[in-house]
Amino acid sequence: MTVSRQQIIDWLEKAADAIQDNKDHLTQLDAAIGDADHGINMVRGFKKVAEKLPTIADKDIGNILKTTGMTLISSVGGASGPLYGTFFMRAATAGSGKEALDAIDLCAMFKGGVDGIVQRGRPNLGDKTMFDAWAPALDAMQAALSKGSDTLTIVKAGAAAIEQGMKDTIPLQARKGRASYLGERSIGHQDPGATSSCLIFKMLLEVLEA
Repeated sequence: MTVSRQQIIDWLEKAADAIQDNKDHLTQLDAAIGDADHGINMVRGFKKVAEKLPTIADKDIGNILKTTGMTLISSVGGASGPLYGTFFMRAATAGSGKEALDAIDLCAMFKGGVDGIVQRGRPNLGDKTMFDAWAPALDAMQAALSKGSDTLTIVKAGAAAIEQGMKDTIPLQARKGRASYLGERSIGHQDPGATSSCLIFKMLLEVLEA
């Protein structure tokens, strides 16, 4: 099973819808430990992405992902814009010139994206950031790939791990960004960036299972 260019477009469109549907939830999470603008910012960015997709639907996967990243950087405020933008721009390398991605390509795409988050934000595991969701997801995908699993199984493993990683941010004390100013008061709240990351990733699973 490969992931087609159309499925990548469908994924990004569904991600935009999921972010819109969860705008209030993301805002509430961010109100507890941040500026209460994560939902608004993410909706604005992914709405712009959704508007751009029809104009690049005939491009290769790398081009689609790169345009997505550039759009997010230019339209999402706060720390999330550069982080998500870098994620998609670095992920684009694995899809350069390709009309479809096999399991190896897909894992390379997400490794590029997660490496981009590390390069841009310098997070460590346990800092209570989106990296705490993405790192276990990537580990789970690479572990499934090493066992020879098919693409759907790999994405299912990633989806389970990113959801657990998201939930695991709740007991953490924030050590990055605005939330870190709260110290111990950040404990007991789910990280908004980890939550939006989980929403976005799980839309890929929905597309592949359709």
